[in-house]
Amino acid sequence: MDFGYFTLSDNHYDNNPRDANRFVADITAEAIYADELGMHSAWIGEHHFNSLGVLSCPDLVLAYIAARTRAIRLAPAVTVLPLHHPIRVAEQWATLDLLSNGRVDFAAGRGYDAREYLPFKVDFSDNQGIFEEGMELVRTLWSADGRISHHGKHYSFDDVRITPKPVQQPLPAYVASFSKPSIELAARLGCGLIVAPFAAAMSFGGLKQVADLYHASCAKFGTRPGRLMCSYFTHFADNAGEEAAQRARQIRYYKECVIPAFPGDPATAPPSYRYFIDMVARLQNVKPEDLTENSVLLGSPARITETLKKVEAAGFEEVILYFNVGLKPHAQVKEEMDRFMREVAPAFAGKHRASAATA
Repeated sequence: MDFGYFTLSDNHYDNNPRDANRFVADITAEAIYADELGMHSAWIGEHHFNSLGVLSCPDLVLAYIAARTRAIRLAPAVTVLPLHHPIRVAEQWATLDLLSNGRVDFAAGRGYDAREYLPFKVDFSDNQGIFEEGMELVRTLWSADGRISHHGKHYSFDDVRITPKPVQQPLPAYVASFSKPSIELAARLGCGLIVAPFAAAMSFGGLKQVADLYHASCAKFGTRPGRLMCSYFTHFADNAGEEAAQRARQIRYYKECVIPAFPGDPATAPPSYRYFIDMVARLQNVKPEDLTENSVLLGSPARITETLKKVEAAGFEEVILYFNVGLKPHAQVKEEMDRFMREVAPAFAGKHRASAATA
């Protein structure tokens, strides 16, 4: 199992002394440090207008990181595809794949916040259809040998060929999923799948059930399953006091970042967002003792390793780790990243072992 660095650039905290510019610089430094530690990948989220995160251009940040790293794979977490024209998305990520010598993993999703859609004048209520058509187009543009035309419900164009083409053929693509339609879309398109354990437990019963549904959907559509990945909030704690502080940090993230970012009135949210309404309702009353391995890696290296062994047994090939959550100081984030790669990662086979042997 491989391990990556992950962030949604959450910075929407009460009495927050850290501005957006400082946080983007910290995230960039952490991703470069992840490469030095031998982490497999860096996944950087896209958010607009400071509704949750403050990093709006993961493609530009990852291009900077690409020039300063040697091996780490570069990925958005995720591109909110309905906000962008698929031709432009295909061009941008193909260019980064060329400049990084084939190190891009592309991941896309619908987002969840209507406020991110409004200024771009994109229909939030139909974002599932926009997303599906856009995802198919991006992958077609990457793989097409010649010029193509397309006339669909949301996009229409003639005689288009993107340049440059990706170094990787095919360029690895993932769908971020909280719901059954997204899992089935990933399977139909032959994409990998990224899920959050908390949502997997709430909607399907757990990660194993998600893996089973994905593989059954691939069999239904006659496609080859891609890689399964999940994300985890990650906190080390060696005693009761440290554990209480880390649990409080995670609760603060839910209370001050996630719940206020809910997209408007639940009564008017599209039906496809029922899962998010339920998730936010549960978070309204979450207590520190409610944090379990369904959402958070928290505790000693042995305890974290034990949880990850279950994730591995469920068939997941990579876990991306969210260290810099809850206003955790930059220095502490780097310390915990280093500790994870020294004290947890060696218990698993993965590309980090090859990196360590080379070093």
